[in-house]
Amino acid sequence: MKLIDNLYVYEWTNPFENNCNSFFIGGDAGVLIDPGLSVFFPDLMIRLEEDGITQGDIRYIVNTHSHPDHFEASELFNEEKEVSVCILREEKEFYDATGESMYGMFGLKAPAIVIDRILEEGIVELGGESFEIVHTPGHSPGSLSLYWPAQKALFPGDVIFFQSVGRTDFPGGDTQRLKDSIRRLSQFDVEYLLPGHMDIIRGSDAVQRNFRLIIDHVFSYL
Repeated sequence: MKLIDNLYVYEWTNPFENNCNSFFIGGDAGVLIDPGLSVFFPDLMIRLEEDGITQGDIRYIVNTHSHPDHFEASELFNEEKEVSVCILREEKEFYDATGESMYGMFGLKAPAIVIDRILEEGIVELGGESFEIVHTPGHSPGSLSLYWPAQKALFPGDVIFFQSVGRTDFPGGDTQRLKDSIRRLSQFDVEYLLPGHMDIIRGSDAVQRNFRLIIDHVFSYL
């Protein structure tokens, strides 16, 4: 679904199967954020093609973290020479040391994903478009949030959702670090909050209300 110019949203709404929301930033950027589980990727491609986006339009795969429901389908791009699979340095280190074991928890074999580009916190150029990479640990040690200043769009992965937050009981989870990450993200000027699960939030006032609700009323239960 096209949300605004060059920003497409593919929400996962099946209550019986676990997968993530995926997002595509078009134009020269060609960024696919969180391709999800491999078994569901053909369905995602059908939805992309309905919006006029082909697999050849994908130039970068940006993974917010390495949990199976976000990361596994990145393996499908191992042989795609024109596509860069990207992840934050801290998450690559976590995946290599511990994160692979999570796949067995879900009855999956850990994929041998070729990482073409290691991301660092800070400003990054993808296809001539400027983004900010923010290290937001807590749900996983190397979770990243991607901020697109031109559209005031924030992609926090599983750090924060609509009236909820990412779980911290998986390997590498840390409640205090998650809280710190959410407080940090609340300082950004955000018009569109596009989380890894559940509803997207539109409008700066609605986004800030959601941050305040989480900080004031959810943190005390974590």
